[in-house]
Amino acid sequence: MKALVAAALALIAGAAQAQALRPDQAAFREIYEELVETNTALSAGSCTKAAEQLATRLKAAGYPDADVRVMVDPAHPKEGGLTAVLRGSDARQKPILLLGHLDVVEARREDWTRDPFEFIEEGGYFYGRGVADMKAMDAIWVDTFIRLKREGRQPRRTLKMALTCGEETAEAFNGADWLVKNHRELVDAEFVLNEGGGGVLTADGKYERLSIQVGEKAAQSYLVTVTNPGGHSSRPRPDNAIYQLAKALLKIQAHVFPAKFTDTTRVGFELRARRGDAAGQALTRLMANPSDAEAARIAATDVNVNSILHTNCVTTRLDAGHANNALPQRATAVVNCRIFPGETVEGTRETLVRVIGDPEVKVEVIPPVRPIAVSPPLDEKVVGPMKALAAKHFPGVPVIPAMSSGATDGRYFGPAGIPVYGVPGIFGDPDGNGAHGLNERIRVRSVYEGRDYLYDLVKTYIGLR
Repeated sequence: MKALVAAALALIAGAAQAQALRPDQAAFREIYEELVETNTALSAGSCTKAAEQLATRLKAAGYPDADVRVMVDPAHPKEGGLTAVLRGSDARQKPILLLGHLDVVEARREDWTRDPFEFIEEGGYFYGRGVADMKAMDAIWVDTFIRLKREGRQPRRTLKMALTCGEETAEAFNGADWLVKNHRELVDAEFVLNEGGGGVLTADGKYERLSIQVGEKAAQSYLVTVTNPGGHSSRPRPDNAIYQLAKALLKIQAHVFPAKFTDTTRVGFELRARRGDAAGQALTRLMANPSDAEAARIAATDVNVNSILHTNCVTTRLDAGHANNALPQRATAVVNCRIFPGETVEGTRETLVRVIGDPEVKVEVIPPVRPIAVSPPLDEKVVGPMKALAAKHFPGVPVIPAMSSGATDGRYFGPAGIPVYGVPGIFGDPDGNGAHGLNERIRVRSVYEGRDYLYDLVKTYIGLR
């Protein structure tokens, strides 16, 4: 009986919450729900379907066919994307671009508490694959285009949008890369607003800080291989491919790449150092002397510091042997590296070869080789409005520039001379909200607050404030 009462109360609370939404929020929620419930994982989903659904909504809001395009490479029919444009009145001002990816990381129903491709609101959270990474922002970008069109005011600056596929899977066709190379006119902009920024809440849901992503690492995987004649397991020999590979991987584990700083990371590290704990004190010494190896070791005990302090390489996959009763003829491992801006894919491979120090261990770059991101400048005309509006929407919350330890589709734009910034506005929990993992979630409050902030931010940039 108690369970039935609890369930009824939950339904009533959910209905009351839905009724409390403003009409514009309800319209946004509909876009968000449809997008999350459209499976866009590479194995069984379709970014093209999601792009077509969003295009239908944009055209229903009044955009002509010429300004909304679903872009599909014939060789990749399910990996299409969407571009749109809201034309400004001043041709002298370069456009800005809203960038997002429609694809999501794989999710298996048997592993999740809830269906990953069902949009569920429960206990103050939205649940579903992609609710945090990054369909909330995708839905906000589309909703922004629709709201601006329905308001009927022409902006001074042209606004563009590109929602593409292939960001989450290295082996996939990448729509952002394809657009930059083949349809530059659709994405050319003075600057790009992208994922990668955001906000962090404390464990009890209080605002801690907002961040603007200014630069990111590059992700690159390497295949480490040892081969051997093998033989019968009853006749062990001193040269065993598995043991040889294991020794090589332990050397990679022990290697620490040199500490490096950018103008962006220095700002964040200076704030982190103010805590005064062991890692903070070590950071203070390290920023004064980047060659202080002991300070680097202590500072890196904070996983968040370690992730952006230098290039990192970590083993993520292993495969070896061909039979239980045979000596291994081949042993392989995948080493995933996050490369610091300014370093190179080949230079990192050469470091791994040198660290392993065994000519019988082969280290190869696993295609594709994607470009190293170019860190944009801390441009006040871009960063200034972000901070000013944060003071209005989230008073007293510090806003800092940050370099992402991950990688986004922004890496394709920097080398093409188009700076990319990860926007603040949407707050996440300190554990990462289950993005790329099980039971992905995001706070309902964070989504609606972030939507209001980002709408004001876009209007500021395009001259509608």
